[in-house]
Amino acid sequence: MFKNLMVYRLAAEWQADVAKIEEALEAGRFIPCGATQAQSVGWVPPRGIEHAPLVEAVDGHLLLKLMVEQRVLPGSVVKRRVDEMAAAEEAQSGRKPGRKALKEMKEFATQELLPLAFTKQGSLRVWIAPKQQLLMIDASSPSRAEEVVSLLVKALDGLSLHLIQTAESPAVCMAAWLMDSQPPHEFTIDRDCELKSGDEQKSAVRYARHALDIEEVKLHLQAGKQPTRLAMSWRDRVSFVLTDTLQLKKIAFLDLVFEGQDKPGKDEQFDADAALSTGELGDLIPALIEALGGEHDFFGSAPAPATLPVVVESKEPALEGAAPWD
Repeated sequence: MFKNLMVYRLAAEWQADVAKIEEALEAGRFIPCGATQAQSVGWVPPRGIEHAPLVEAVDGHLLLKLMVEQRVLPGSVVKRRVDEMAAAEEAQSGRKPGRKALKEMKEFATQELLPLAFTKQGSLRVWIAPKQQLLMIDASSPSRAEEVVSLLVKALDGLSLHLIQTAESPAVCMAAWLMDSQPPHEFTIDRDCELKSGDEQKSAVRYARHALDIEEVKLHLQAGKQPTRLAMSWRDRVSFVLTDTLQLKKIAFLDLVFEGQDKPGKDEQFDADAALSTGELGDLIPALIEALGGEHDFFGSAPAPATLPVVVESKEPALEGAAPWD
């Protein structure tokens, strides 16, 4: 159900009321792109059934789903049409169109071609764990996650949250684990890693399906390279890649998770997947935060470290450009 996760801390005063969230999201329900609309963004039923609720509650966890649809209009197609229009204008007037005229032609060509363009859809899942005061977003990059957060803050009154900050840097911790060949309790280091220098060269070394408890890796660390990605497993139940921005990527459940479980029927698959994902990851995330020195409590109930995170404020969504699946 989840392939990547960015983890946010919810303010204690915000209460996750299912009915109120449902009502708030209804105003932003997904509508497919119109004929001349380049992109459409909106909420859809997480269960994938038309007219189902926009908020699904499973074992106390709330699941949402954001749909993004874009019209695929290659720049080369627009340019070819602009070239045709410019050539026609030159033949008629005897003069090449100027910069302003070319810009207007490009805008006209885009609107002319959009109705003929194919559409492409992608989705991003949101998981709210009210008891743990956590909100997770399945996004491929931090920027995509922040765009979803902006939409949520705009839609849900009083929502206040910030990206989880740990007392110790993930990069520093990953470097220590690799240097000592000693991962934290209940975690193991797997066979994929990326090390990158912090200088202008930005030189990088990547290991794939390779033992990491070797002298070569330690020499790279001693030379100043820092881990930006490290493949790990937790309790032999979940594998993932930890990044230096505290993002979990390539999440996968291992065979041990499925031992002794009956295969759910088609109608029960969503609930089974949701219960499995929230149950396993709901235990993994606190354990990982603890392994990184614990959490910096931005909302003030614990001593704050020197570096403060940025609070997410309500703003207009910026879901432009690359689609969430890119």
